Amino acid sequence: MDQRENIEVTKLIEALPEPIQDITNNLRVLIFKSSPEIIEEVKWSKPSYDQNGLVCYLAPAKKHVNLGFYQGSDLTDKEAVLQGTGKQMRHIQVKKIEDIKPDLFISMIQEAIELNK
Repeated sequence: MDQRENIEVTKLIEALPEPIQDITNNLRVLIFKSSPEIIEEVKWSKPSYDQNGLVCYLAPAKKHVNLGFYQGSDLTDKEAVLQGTGKQMRHIQVKKIEDIKPDLFISMIQEAIELNK
């Protein structure tokens, strides 16, 4: 358990069905690995991550979890994993644990943090 874990976020995740809970927890660990300074909180009823500004969020759904980026349209998307057509926000849809690409996701989270500097 990471000491930066927000108890409200933990409760939100614990209420999720098993496969979605596992995916969400795995993504949460990657977010914490990407920066020692990232702050976890609940915003708009979702786990949200902040470092000098909004960085990313987790949006659990029935059959997948979105790893969302508040400034996703400004990110380098080397592997074309980002989805969404909004002005700024983009997300990566994760349907199963095997869809998680740790190195890619961490580098994208770190890039999102850099955008806030």
